Amino acid sequence: MNILIEHNPSSIRLSDLGVMSWPKWSCQPGKYALVFEEKETCYLVKGQVKVYPKGSLEFVEFGAGDLVTIPKGLSCTWDVSLFVDKHYKFDPPT
Repeated sequence: MNILIEHNPSSIRLSDLGVMSWPKWSCQPGKYALVFEEKETCYLVKGQVKVYPKGSLEFVEFGAGDLVTIPKGLSCTWDVSLFVDKHYKFDPPT
């Protein structure tokens, strides 16, 4: 699935990345079908998510305090069990 999760990155790492200046996105609990047109890096301030790639029963789980990199082209379902509040950025197209 190639979703990379860095659990509890240091405040120095977050500062170096400029995470707190990234846009924010939030959503209520529920299931959301998503397609990532670009590589996304996000930092969850709040929440808990299970990500199921399209057509798979396997999942990756992450939550508050995690820095997550989602690959370009991933088609998946986000099963949000706790309200999500995240900072995010998309990598520019190559």
